[in-house]
Amino acid sequence: MVKNRNPIPQLCFITTLTASLLTTLLISPLATGQSVSSEKQDFVVETIAEGLSIPWGMAALPAGGMLITERTGTLRLLDADAKLHPDPIANTPTVAVDGQGGLLDVAIHPDYQSNGWVYLSFSSAKAKGEPGRGANTALVRGKIVDHAFVEQELIYKALPNYAGGRHFGSRIAFDADNHVYLSVGDRGNRDEAQTLTNPIGKIFRLHDDGQIPDNNPFVNTLNALPQIWSWGHRNPQGMEIHPETGALWAHEHGPKGGDELNLIIQGQNYGWPTVTFGVNYSGTKITDQVSRPDMVSPVTYWVPSIAPCGMAFITGDKYPEWKSSLLVGSLKFQQLQRLEIKDGAVIHKEILLDGIGRVRAVEQNSDGYIYIAIESGGRIIRLSPSA
Repeated sequence: MVKNRNPIPQLCFITTLTASLLTTLLISPLATGQSVSSEKQDFVVETIAEGLSIPWGMAALPAGGMLITERTGTLRLLDADAKLHPDPIANTPTVAVDGQGGLLDVAIHPDYQSNGWVYLSFSSAKAKGEPGRGANTALVRGKIVDHAFVEQELIYKALPNYAGGRHFGSRIAFDADNHVYLSVGDRGNRDEAQTLTNPIGKIFRLHDDGQIPDNNPFVNTLNALPQIWSWGHRNPQGMEIHPETGALWAHEHGPKGGDELNLIIQGQNYGWPTVTFGVNYSGTKITDQVSRPDMVSPVTYWVPSIAPCGMAFITGDKYPEWKSSLLVGSLKFQQLQRLEIKDGAVIHKEILLDGIGRVRAVEQNSDGYIYIAIESGGRIIRLSPSA
């Protein structure tokens, strides 16, 4: 059992950081070409594309350019010259666009240059013979040939289906052994995040073809779903492998307060809704507990909630002063935050951009530059280091 972190010093730490963040100079870098000064790295904001329909996920392509999902159901191509192809990629899966549901994340296989596999997560409507009603999160893979998504294979679908448009997750990540990870939200059924017999409020680990690894933590647990890697999550909408340690990190939406950044450890329970630093939207308590010895406490958390969405660890030499920092987007406060991490702990936070619009995705492209997907205006912006 993983030893639980002490939440009390952490709470003081977050309070101090929050006070520090509130003193940060508010900026609105909406104009392309605007220069921004931060604590360690000055940069220029450039608008690369606009007019997208709720850009949600981005995946860097090895030869340059990116794939971008629109939550309304389309997949777009940004070419190596940072020009948006005028037509959506054809033949992508039919998605159930309902509330927070739609076409969600996109990722490419680590061996994409040799196998061409592209992975999409989305809200998939109930099909004939499936249990439940409504929709749930699914993961497919396919290849892009002649600007069409072909050779599609269903990798995983969370069942049963649930009605309503809340908390689908969902992010995709790959580790060095080509395992694919998928996050699924609690679909508004919070208590079921604490059971191993259903797929909601979980992070899953699969082989790249959807087969179940025989060393997953619950493969030999009676009635548990063998795909589960971790559990007790609310709505994880950021997930990345640390480029140096290989560890899986994820952040998730709390209720009113209590958004979390977690270091994900196999087989561990992250507490929702048994423990949380948040409350119901009405202000009433969810629980009196903020920690338990059998549940993993967050590395850091946000009170008030920032509504985190999208994240990326910074590598390479384009941003030497930010190397190994974690960038986190905020929907609620329309920010981009930079977190410094040392020995598995967040030691500093900085607001890089404030008031830029609802940030949905953060990606470091193969050209080394940071790209941000923003709901407002359907924009993709690039951060270029100042000379």
